[in-house]
Amino acid sequence: MDAVLTETQEMTRAMVREFAEREIIPQTRENDRLHRFPAGLLKQMAPLGLLGGPIPQEYGGMGTDYRTWGLVMEELGRACLSTATTVLVQVSLVGLNLLHWASEEQRRRYLPRLTSGEIIGAFGLTEPNVGSNPAGMETVATRRGDDWVLRGQKTWISNGGVADLVIVYAQTDPSQGHRGIAAFLVERGMDGFTSQNIEGKLGLHASNTATLFFDEVRIPAEQVMAPPGQGIHSALSTLETSRMTAASAFVGLAQACLEAAVEYAQTRQQFGRAIGSFQMVQDLIAEMVVEVEAARCLARRAAALKDQGKMTARDGAMAKYYASEVAVRCSERAIQVHGGHGYSDEFPVERYFRDARVGTLYEGTSQIQKLIIGRETLGISAFV
Repeated sequence: MDAVLTETQEMTRAMVREFAEREIIPQTRENDRLHRFPAGLLKQMAPLGLLGGPIPQEYGGMGTDYRTWGLVMEELGRACLSTATTVLVQVSLVGLNLLHWASEEQRRRYLPRLTSGEIIGAFGLTEPNVGSNPAGMETVATRRGDDWVLRGQKTWISNGGVADLVIVYAQTDPSQGHRGIAAFLVERGMDGFTSQNIEGKLGLHASNTATLFFDEVRIPAEQVMAPPGQGIHSALSTLETSRMTAASAFVGLAQACLEAAVEYAQTRQQFGRAIGSFQMVQDLIAEMVVEVEAARCLARRAAALKDQGKMTARDGAMAKYYASEVAVRCSERAIQVHGGHGYSDEFPVERYFRDARVGTLYEGTSQIQKLIIGRETLGISAFV
């Protein structure tokens, strides 16, 4: 896979890095400590096109290719995984979902407002009793005339507590299994729709996460995005693309761990010399270098295949699985290099360690990614 970036791609990456170092990084520590959602950052990012990505310019997006969008997400992940997660949901799980599955009227109603930062979006799939098996969802939608009535809960929804628009998946006919699932566009303010923020998270303190409640929420017919039978395809195809994008964010986080470890190893003195001169420290650094580069190659390969219309579920799953696991390992090694100092938020590696752990859980756990890889390789599904 060609690893050489174009001049435009290099310029985009440089622009995002400059913005991240000027605006995002200086506030990450306080946002994390205060569990503060950085709404102001989104307003600043919108004029740069960072809430649009691959969405066409006619809807307010950048119209970028996926390799370029991967570079954007890598830089955001390097700066702050909470911010990267917010953007990932806004663009990949909501914006691109609308682009591919919504009607033209729905696209024109919502996409320009999402890409401008006027509204925040969320993706409502996971439920209290349903995670890795979306076909078993318990949220139901019942037909009443031309409208639908929504009842149920969604949980661990990123952006959920601040979202103005949520794409909600619900079962319309349990006897049809996954074929009965539909997708609805639910707006904040609809009667019966409430949310409660999830507190006490291990990491991603500056990313909003919430449980959503739907108590007899009446959904007009024009708010159906994907009708029964198409809802599950909307969810799964959107996740395939989002996993590829998430992989780039985890590469960025792993890169941040590596850079922090290198800087500390070059400056920290023990026994009269920099600890970077010790063989065991160099062993930790070398492992990080190799794994970060390997994860980057998988993420960029998946993006390039997406641009060519050739990306498979296996490609996205491999990139997401490996990059998220590498981010965890690199965060552990970075703390080890820092020693006791790495155990407090005096240094950013403490936050990297907490944030990295979510990568093996959201967008499908590492175990689910392995099963996808196995299914696509063997032609035999482990899913019932």
